[in-house]
Amino acid sequence: MAQQRIAPAVVWFTGLSGSGKSTIAKALGVLLCERGVEFEHLDGDAIRAMFPNTGYTRQERDEHIRRVGYTASLLEKHGVTVLVSMVSPYRESRDYVRSLCRRFVEVYVATPLEVCEKRDVKGLYARARRGEIPFFTGISDPFEEPTNPEIVVNTVKESEREAARLILRYLAEM
Repeated sequence: MAQQRIAPAVVWFTGLSGSGKSTIAKALGVLLCERGVEFEHLDGDAIRAMFPNTGYTRQERDEHIRRVGYTASLLEKHGVTVLVSMVSPYRESRDYVRSLCRRFVEVYVATPLEVCEKRDVKGLYARARRGEIPFFTGISDPFEEPTNPEIVVNTVKESEREAARLILRYLAEM
């Protein structure tokens, strides 16, 4: 049976820190690679490591997401499927990125806060709860859940591989 062609798209993973965004994106990347699909993964932590002066206020986050979104839209226009895993807590910023892209797939990784906190090997949630990290999404700064994402996954109920397969199926049927 021939594999369906997957047209370039921007797959935007949003959710709390520790929800599984990057893990699912990596699993999806493996599946795309197996099918010969050109893709790039733009990971929020990796991008911030390259640009360490990127801040966390609402304005700074909005600017950062717009830059990453613009980059993703350019890659998509040149035939690359782009996997973006960023907390991206504000609807308005995500909607702006959607407007830049031809095919935008918002994936809400809807893992509950208490599960994200238990997974936090870096201790960021504990530091945020002690007031050591200002503007920490889910603790001292809001996360605006997507109102109409194309895909919702919950890593408590499904594995990253199952979530990746669900997203791949969606991309193949678009």
